Amino acid sequence: MLEELFRLDNKIIVITGATGLLGRKHAEAVACYGGTPILLDLSQQAVDDFANELNAKYKVDSVGFSIDITDEKRIKNNAEKLIERFGKIDGLVNNAANNPKVEDSKKVNFSRLENFPLDIWCDDIAVGLTGSFLCAKHYGFAISQNPNGGSIVNISSDLGLIAPDQRLYTKDGIDNDKQNVKPVTYSVVKTGLIGLTRYLATYWADKNVRCNAMCPGGVENGQPESFLEKVNKRIPMGRMASASEYQGTLLWMLSDASSYLNGAIVPVEGGRTAW
Repeated sequence: MLEELFRLDNKIIVITGATGLLGRKHAEAVACYGGTPILLDLSQQAVDDFANELNAKYKVDSVGFSIDITDEKRIKNNAEKLIERFGKIDGLVNNAANNPKVEDSKKVNFSRLENFPLDIWCDDIAVGLTGSFLCAKHYGFAISQNPNGGSIVNISSDLGLIAPDQRLYTKDGIDNDKQNVKPVTYSVVKTGLIGLTRYLATYWADKNVRCNAMCPGGVENGQPESFLEKVNKRIPMGRMASASEYQGTLLWMLSDASSYLNGAIVPVEGGRTAW
């Protein structure tokens, strides 16, 4: 029925980075529409507390696990435990990523490409890209064994579609080689997720496993007014998003409302990439 298209009743949805700003909103949307959010993040206490909150509010059976998504053995074991407990997995939201903000010293700005540390590069790629691959490998395979198939949603970014405008981060009175920039790993990870999306979209399509990418823009979250003024001028709608404005798109991508959507790269960024 048309009114049930967006429902997620009895669907088991794995969400990585589930206790972060957007991860929490993703999980709330799933629970609100009847799904069971499986919360993955680093802190067991944080996922337990959040699962209890969701269960009390939405009367679901959410459960949380402390998992480093770069640890393939832990992911494989967790996927097997979920199958034992729930009998299936219906969806995966690859949301986890490092927030690549590199602390500066007084002499060197480590956010800049020429100074960017190799160990931070490796860690950002491991979490944001390798972790998504590993989750798709094991949770995605479990979805492919579900007779009804399911949906994988990769959370990319508008910066997977366009280059970061480094002018947003400049400050007066600072030499060019000392100015802050958006670190290189963010663009690389988010662009890589688009490639992973297209690969997965064709890989299990015969088993009715769809894979799509959401490319959200920035979220207003206490940034300085000077920054907001600059970035808002670069968005046709004239503002950044609120954290809850991506929930509708996520529900669409996970639910039967998007049953013929596969391999799509969906910008949700107020029109920023249209300019």
